[in-house]
Amino acid sequence: MDDSSNTTGGAQSLRRALQLLRLLARHQEEGIRLTEVIATSGLERSTAHRLLSCLVEEQFAERDPEGKAYRLGIDAMQLGFASMRRVPLVDSCRPLMQKLARMSGDTVFLVIRQGDYCVCLHREEGHFPVKVFTTEIGGRRLLGVGAGGLALMAALADAEIERILERHAAEYAQAGFTRERMLRAIKRTRAAGHADIEDTITAGVSGVGRTFAASASTLAAISFGAITPRLPPARKKEMARLLQDQLPPGSPGGPAS
Repeated sequence: MDDSSNTTGGAQSLRRALQLLRLLARHQEEGIRLTEVIATSGLERSTAHRLLSCLVEEQFAERDPEGKAYRLGIDAMQLGFASMRRVPLVDSCRPLMQKLARMSGDTVFLVIRQGDYCVCLHREEGHFPVKVFTTEIGGRRLLGVGAGGLALMAALADAEIERILERHAAEYAQAGFTRERMLRAIKRTRAAGHADIEDTITAGVSGVGRTFAASASTLAAISFGAITPRLPPARKKEMARLLQDQLPPGSPGGPAS
């Protein structure tokens, strides 16, 4: 890990520990072993082991005694739950979401990745809301299911997508997605620069979604949801252009680096 660009004196260990917390969060579902932590983070083995041991002692990480994989611990979870009461990203996105809801008349969703899932952080309803939505604030869905989740999944590296699909093959099948169907949807999303869904969550409901940079290392997505007659192909393109014009830059057209 290169700390040459960091100007805060004496904070190297803290930065490294935060780097590991982010790494654990990205691998929360399957866990991550020490060798993978070293390879991904670039830390020396002794440094990575020392920091992970400290995180485990403080209950910000936990280690599976059999598989030896590390995951976020209970105290890290508690911080996440506490932050849901007042999410800075929601505060910053709310005015834009209200504007998009007014301009479109449709329901607007804000979602962010959480492991192999995406979580709905906020929703704003326009003057033509869909009454059959089941996506509530705090609701969680597999990546790739829903317009925002599909946009987020399309921004991942191909190898990571394959691992997610393999881990949750049964759940995707239950939602009506084969591996081939999901990969086709991801290919279309990358080519178009936005996600486009129809009847994937609720029959008769369609959506359009696009990612944006929530922070230097985190992508979020904003999407529209409406009854399918309100989102014919021409209007989907119009909504996609609206998202492109209104959202800050993200990585909607291809896998994240």
